[in-house]
Amino acid sequence: MERSKKRIALFDVDGTLTKPRNNIESDMVNTLRELKKKIYVAVVGGSDLKKVSEQMGEFFPELDYCFTENGLYSLKEGKLFHKMSIKDALGEDRLKQFINFCLRYIADLDIPIKRGTFIEYRNGMINVSPIGRNCSQEERDEFEKYDNEKKIRAEFVKTLKEKFADFNLSFAIGGQISFDVYPKGWDKTYCLQFLDEFEEIYFFGDKTFEGGNDYEIYTHERTKGYSVKNPQETIKLLHELFLDKEE
Repeated sequence: MERSKKRIALFDVDGTLTKPRNNIESDMVNTLRELKKKIYVAVVGGSDLKKVSEQMGEFFPELDYCFTENGLYSLKEGKLFHKMSIKDALGEDRLKQFINFCLRYIADLDIPIKRGTFIEYRNGMINVSPIGRNCSQEERDEFEKYDNEKKIRAEFVKTLKEKFADFNLSFAIGGQISFDVYPKGWDKTYCLQFLDEFEEIYFFGDKTFEGGNDYEIYTHERTKGYSVKNPQETIKLLHELFLDKEE
């Protein structure tokens, strides 16, 4: 039976298709391959192409669409068709002003440990990490617990919203150790402009709470949003919604 050209499943990567910062596992690959027989399959994430392709592993070439950096670097059937840059939107002066403030804030931040790469510039956003992206997985896990209690990232974001209110920026806390910063409208809903041909867009994500980096697309009028806690829950939902149903 030919798959539906009117339906597409759109997935967050970290915590939805993979464990945080881990590569896709075989049970998920098998599930997505079965799903692709019925509907179109795409991913949308804040990470760059290199990271998304590494995490998606062997399934990466099989994606119908891949929206990296929230869709600011977009591929269809493996070919680039759209690219946008944050430096073109903000300008170098504002970009430098924002980064300098973040580095000073982090320097004065009293947290148990700090490592390296506190600011990561990406094509479509800035990723800010109080602990630094060079920390180990164990240190990531510990910071996530600490942050849940002390709200380090939430307070940082609150300060930036007040300081740079005229920059027209959005902030999204995602993953374990960082948050993303991008021009308003450049959240994950940005990719929806490229999916006009689809009548039904099913979105699956784990950071669907307000302030999380899946919230805007999860609640968007064009999507049917599903909140998951881990990849196993995603697989279970896909079976209930598509794979175990007779078409």
